[in-house]
Amino acid sequence: MVSNNAGGLVHYLAGRYPGKIGWLIGTNCWKEPRRWLPYAIDNGKFSAWGKDQAFGGNVDMGKVEWTEELFFNLLDRCVLCRYKPLWVSVPDEVGNPEQTLYLWDLYEKRIRDYGWPLAFVVQDGMSPKDVPKSAEVVFLGGSTEWKWRNAALFGAVFPRIHVGRVNWVDKLEFCDRLGAESCDGTGFFRGGEDCQQSEQLQEFIAGRRRDTEQMKLFV
Repeated sequence: MVSNNAGGLVHYLAGRYPGKIGWLIGTNCWKEPRRWLPYAIDNGKFSAWGKDQAFGGNVDMGKVEWTEELFFNLLDRCVLCRYKPLWVSVPDEVGNPEQTLYLWDLYEKRIRDYGWPLAFVVQDGMSPKDVPKSAEVVFLGGSTEWKWRNAALFGAVFPRIHVGRVNWVDKLEFCDRLGAESCDGTGFFRGGEDCQQSEQLQEFIAGRRRDTEQMKLFV
């Protein structure tokens, strides 16, 4: 799920490889949903957190203030869209399991009234038993090391898994083997139109071509 690019290349690849490209729409990256691009709604908490220090590097992510009003304005906007989201992630607290559970209790009913499946964002130190029974999707957040170390554990328990911050082809392939429903990452399409030259994107396209050729063997 692309969250930082709405250019023509994204639409082209979505048509060329159906079901392989979607959008993750958040409070700071609105895009009008399209029929050919499945999408989900991100709560925007990670972007508001600001820096990816404990989560894979010291990268300034362009901190954006998070407010409840901004989040629910996004949900209200999506209600008016013809195409509905696959799920919406309930607000969490990055790196804080206890506060994340508190926020689930605080917001679950209000968000569920929109009629969409809800995703619970897991944090470092959580186990499958910490996931609320009413969550339809498990969003694997947490630090980079913890996430990849525990992905298979959550994937073995829950049928619908979304993996956050997946930016390399080998990790995409891991998510596919895991049986993840979706993943997101800014790396593949970062850089606007210039992203066509990125190593990550070229590897992604090559991987999709291999998948297509392999499928032809079974037709």
